[in-house]
Amino acid sequence: MMETDRTFNLTFNDQKTVLIRLMKYALPFKGVLALGFMMLIISTLTGVATPYIVMIFIDEYLTPGVFPENEIIWLIIIFFIVQIAGAISTYFQIYLFQYLAFKVIQQLRIDAFEKIGKLGMRYFDKVSGGSVVSRLTNDTEAIVEMFIGVLATFLMAIFMVISSFVMMFILDFKLALMALVFVPVIIIIMAVYRRYSANFFSHARQLLSDLNAKLAESIEGMKIVQVFNQEKRLTAEFEEINDMHYHYNLRNVKLDGLLLRPAISMISVLAIALILSYFGVLSFSGGVTAGVIFAFIQYMERFFEPLNQVSQNLNVFQQALVAASRVFTLIDDDRLQPEQDENSSFGIDNGRIEFKNVTFSYDGEVNVLDDISFTAAPGETVALVGHTGSGKSSIINLFMRFYEFDQGEILIDGQSIKKIPKNNMKRNIGLVLQDPFIFYGTVASNIKLYHPEMTFEQIKAAARLVHADKFIDRLPEGYHHRVIEKGSAFSSGERQLIAFARTMAVDPKILILDEATANIDSETEEQIQESLDRMRSGRTTLAIAHRLSTIQNADQILVLNHGNIVERGTHDELIKAEGIYRQMYQLQNGQF
Repeated sequence: MMETDRTFNLTFNDQKTVLIRLMKYALPFKGVLALGFMMLIISTLTGVATPYIVMIFIDEYLTPGVFPENEIIWLIIIFFIVQIAGAISTYFQIYLFQYLAFKVIQQLRIDAFEKIGKLGMRYFDKVSGGSVVSRLTNDTEAIVEMFIGVLATFLMAIFMVISSFVMMFILDFKLALMALVFVPVIIIIMAVYRRYSANFFSHARQLLSDLNAKLAESIEGMKIVQVFNQEKRLTAEFEEINDMHYHYNLRNVKLDGLLLRPAISMISVLAIALILSYFGVLSFSGGVTAGVIFAFIQYMERFFEPLNQVSQNLNVFQQALVAASRVFTLIDDDRLQPEQDENSSFGIDNGRIEFKNVTFSYDGEVNVLDDISFTAAPGETVALVGHTGSGKSSIINLFMRFYEFDQGEILIDGQSIKKIPKNNMKRNIGLVLQDPFIFYGTVASNIKLYHPEMTFEQIKAAARLVHADKFIDRLPEGYHHRVIEKGSAFSSGERQLIAFARTMAVDPKILILDEATANIDSETEEQIQESLDRMRSGRTTLAIAHRLSTIQNADQILVLNHGNIVERGTHDELIKAEGIYRQMYQLQNGQF
């Protein structure tokens, strides 16, 4: 069963942990971060200085009606210097924090993508491809917004609130104390918002991931969808998920509308009304000037406006933390590929394969392989046959180290397969699957598959070996012909031939054929049968066979049934035994 994304309900401690871990990604760029802070401080100080300069102008020059030319010119010069410094520092602050955000997300995406390459098949058996894509695209993009919009806003808010309070205390100590009464109210509003919005955002991110998974699955299986006339059903399923996504986003919008800017703005209006009332009373005694009133109101606005901006960005902050937790969950997943001993000096020399009493289960409950034992001598071909679900592919999966096994041993040249370094093992084992994967690029790049030392002549030689050169030479650009996604412009037989060439280009000592001729028509099969014989020559080969006619010359045929080897021998020996193999052979040849 495919594992769906769980909902990420983050507690305060969870959020703190995620934020600290996220900020660690910024440590390699501490120089950029420090310069950004410096620009932020300058920008904040210029914002604080502006009302004070205007207050001086009002109280010392405008109100008394005295305008000394030199002093006014210098005041104007200082005012413009402050404004220019504020504009320049704001520009560099925005640039530096955006640069930091892109660098952090770049590294985070690299770490997540590298982890995907290390995850074992157990992970991909449970998690949909759409969900993984969503974490590397949508979720990381949400984190970018946090660094750009939230981090800078939070820091500016801290500096602006502190500096505004300092200036208010300088102007009027008693009224500044009264303004502090509103701070706990604002903190309570933000705490309530955080509590409810985290839940809404976690559901919304999960449903967005589900939308991606449903979309990817529908596109991947569009042929089947259209053949079985399932468009309406898939549309209905998509609409259901989409409606739920809309529902949770709308709930969060309602929460934003109630607890964010409107609530903070209302408190701001009450505070300013209180200030005006206070100064109105003082004006009767002549204890206040117009400049002080102007400056105090400006500082009050500078106190509340950053809080307004913080509250507006709380939703972005919540989204970013939930998104980051989803990415970190992927990075921390422990369903890894089976480990190899990278310090071992063992390697594959002759290619002797031995299974000793191997038992294996995918779910830890039902064994799909039970006490499997066999030997493939160097240069021998061992064929695995049996009905669907008999365990053929599981033997290949264990041998290729896609899954870890706990019972029994798998040996190559007398040494445990777990002791062979990964590079040596992958270099000496070639695998051809029933449904080969063709990458976007060229025919040559698909055969070479990023082996930098492989020459163009080696690519062509591998293609000639499997008779792939005949159809490649007919392509408009030959080996440089562009391959569209998954090679869908090629026939299944042509894709298989490219996969054959890809495998032989590295000259492996062991060859694994997982029903490699199942998708090839009879004419093409006859053409490449000679190539298959040459591929197997001098190599130890494990071949899963659907068409029994392709493995009649195998040195040993193993017949599996419900995870057990029930028959073994050559083709002639098994035909004489009159068991399962003979029944399968007669059925395929129409002898019943």
